[in-house]
Amino acid sequence: MSRPEILAPAGNREMLGAAVFSGADAVYLGLTGFNARRTAGNFTPDELREAVAFCHARGVKVHVTLNTLVYDRELSGLADAVRAVAAAGADAVIADDLATAQLVKSIAPTLHLHGSTQMSVHTPEGAKELAALGYDRVILARELSLEEIRAVCEASPIEVEVFVHGALCMSVSGQCMMSAFLGGRSGNRGACAGPCRLPFDASAGLKPGQPGRACHLSLKDMDYIPHLRELMDAGVASVKIEGRLRTPEYAAAVVTACRAVCAGQPYDEKLVRDIFSRSGFTDGYLTNRNDGKMFGVRTEADAAATRAATPKARELFRRELQRVPVHYELSGGVEDGGVKLTARDDDGHRVSVYSADEPQPAQKDPLPGIERALGKTGGTPFVMDGLAAAPGEGGFGFLPGAAWNELRREALDKLLEKRSEVTPHAVQAFEMPTYPAHTVGQLPALAARFANAAQCPAEAAEKLQYLIFPITEAESIPEAWRGKTLLELPRVMFGRLEQKTAARLDALQDAGFAGTVVNNPAQLRYTDGWTLYGGLGLNVTNPMSAARYASLGVQGMLLQPETALTAMQAVAPGVPTAALCYGHLPLMLTRACPLRNVRDCGKCPGGGTLRDRKGRDFTVTCSAPGGAGVRTVFNPVPLYMGERLRELPVDVAVAAFTTETPARVSQILDLLFNAQPFDSEFTRGLYYTNN
Repeated sequence: MSRPEILAPAGNREMLGAAVFSGADAVYLGLTGFNARRTAGNFTPDELREAVAFCHARGVKVHVTLNTLVYDRELSGLADAVRAVAAAGADAVIADDLATAQLVKSIAPTLHLHGSTQMSVHTPEGAKELAALGYDRVILARELSLEEIRAVCEASPIEVEVFVHGALCMSVSGQCMMSAFLGGRSGNRGACAGPCRLPFDASAGLKPGQPGRACHLSLKDMDYIPHLRELMDAGVASVKIEGRLRTPEYAAAVVTACRAVCAGQPYDEKLVRDIFSRSGFTDGYLTNRNDGKMFGVRTEADAAATRAATPKARELFRRELQRVPVHYELSGGVEDGGVKLTARDDDGHRVSVYSADEPQPAQKDPLPGIERALGKTGGTPFVMDGLAAAPGEGGFGFLPGAAWNELRREALDKLLEKRSEVTPHAVQAFEMPTYPAHTVGQLPALAARFANAAQCPAEAAEKLQYLIFPITEAESIPEAWRGKTLLELPRVMFGRLEQKTAARLDALQDAGFAGTVVNNPAQLRYTDGWTLYGGLGLNVTNPMSAARYASLGVQGMLLQPETALTAMQAVAPGVPTAALCYGHLPLMLTRACPLRNVRDCGKCPGGGTLRDRKGRDFTVTCSAPGGAGVRTVFNPVPLYMGERLRELPVDVAVAAFTTETPARVSQILDLLFNAQPFDSEFTRGLYYTNN
């Protein structure tokens, strides 16, 4: 059982130093753009180069985050960012968009590519697909149990990385649009405002318009430190600490704790708890206890504990950890007029220095004193790992202690300087592809997504180009509809659901359906023989990513609804594109049920309502009532573009129905078919923003 890499956050230069000095094996950080924590300090290209030099000198790897949704106008800047990472000599890029992956492989193919948690990979097939796409590591979603992590590790042809400490988003990473649609700050673009931490209430007896007071969307921080040995046994290659927006003291405390547990030693649990928590910690996902105890908020008592613990945590990185083995070779002596000290490391670096003073004949064996002097490596990253002595005629002789100290300092300074030399990655010439713009002003065909077969009016089915149903509804679809019906696969799948879904697809292969909608890269692996369309879960926002999915067999795709119309126009990958024209937008998908604090899962009818501090009601649905499902929280106000369909620069406009009655579905479809204004409150979403 090998010790995993301890991967620490570095939101700024001070945090970087704290993580490294306290013993992190690797750090992850972001450039000033294209990363999921844009409000962190982050690094300029020059600062990145300095950071890599600092880290590599100490045997620490640097992973750079380029893990946000990207629009067409940003692709050239993203390519420049990849070149900057390569020039700095960083070790890996953390990417989620397939455009980013393509740019890394095209520009700097020796850079390692890690699949971000924003890709929502939860399964063995997901890890296999990332390997096929050229990724070297998969970063699993935070929602997995230990058994599910173990299953991925056993099947994965690439390294597996998991989060072990830090903030838990309520939503599955990469599948949250709450901040974007409620506040105009996209979490998928690195600007999350954290609206889920504000009060939401699911309590019974709320009066209409009454503000919510409870916090049913805020989870405690995760803490898997006590389980690190189990994760090691499962085969996890890297354990990751969340927290680029936190303090250097936080990074140092958690890194120190992780190192201790991995070594089988005790750690300061109180310090870890006090340095930052939200009413304590949870391991609910890892241990399959997804209950109400997972929820918590940061209190004043938590903040007071942090203030008290900070000085103690600061001591953890006052001096750096000595961990780089240095091997000494000593030769020369009295007859040679001086001594030569060579210092080398395990990476092939080698330096030599010479005594300024001439040694004098020694009265006793000087070697024990020499060893003591050379072993005093405090204040450096080095630790002495042997001395090979080859004295000349007359022996090493005598030199004062100060002379040996100076030799050691000079040798280690030179060795550190040599280890700090940046080795850039080779960069290949790359010409950015050009993509045609989509035609504007044409009326797109209409399609509709229904929650179940009973929701679809028979008269509307004749008029719609496509009918979209969850695959769980397959057997309920009339045969007359199947020729235009697409079966949608779940946006996220945990545990055995992937195997069950793959088996169901096989069984339905000859049932006459028009195709299937894939929502995750993993689903590309078990849909052979099906006509594939890309769904919301793929998060397609730019033409390079769209073209990459098209090359993988996707025959059409729904564009991510955070995308403005101007950005949509640039996405024309040679296959049809689609956009939502109606629907209560899914703000988040979550494995932890926000209704669990007020409702018995076994008696749940399959959903409920959350109310925010402004008195707005958010519908919550569950894909599998009884505890095993994924919950979706929907926007209270629907998106509507019926009278502006010609402004959608796509081939197909999709109406997405959730909890509407069949009668209401008919009304809305009539409005869409006749390009009429909406008959109640609605939103245009982000379609007319300048994103």
